Amino acid sequence: MPETRRKLADMLPEMREHLEAGRSVQFVTHGTSMRPMLGNGTDEVILTSLPDKLKKYDLPLYQRDDGQFVLHRIVKAGQTYTCVGDNQYKLEEGIRQDQMIAVVKAFIRKGKRHSVDEFGYRLYCRVWHWTRPVRGFVLWLVRGIANRCKKIFAK
Repeated sequence: MPETRRKLADMLPEMREHLEAGRSVQFVTHGTSMRPMLGNGTDEVILTSLPDKLKKYDLPLYQRDDGQFVLHRIVKAGQTYTCVGDNQYKLEEGIRQDQMIAVVKAFIRKGKRHSVDEFGYRLYCRVWHWTRPVRGFVLWLVRGIANRCKKIFAK
């Protein structure tokens, strides 16, 4: 079976061309760092060109110095940015403007398109950010209960 999934690095020149021409770019996300908002291989993002300055809760696509592409939420904006994935707890600090490629303007989750300007999305961003300090414990607790229930009901 031929490989149809192109690597982001291979698509980058074409993406930049589209973005510079004022067009959006859409692709399926891969990875689990943005769960529960974006599923691995099941949801899509629609990117647009960068504004002059990104702000807190924007969701940029950026490239780390090691070449890895990342789509994480900005939780602090200043001279540099601090980002974190929705499924992560550790902040990534010191992300520079020159590492930024594009920003999400909408996403398609379970077949439904959502704008980042929707009230529900904006509320989600704030609540999810506020719960980050306790999210690890809560998720650990929920997983523990779920695993325990599976063992009980499997008997």
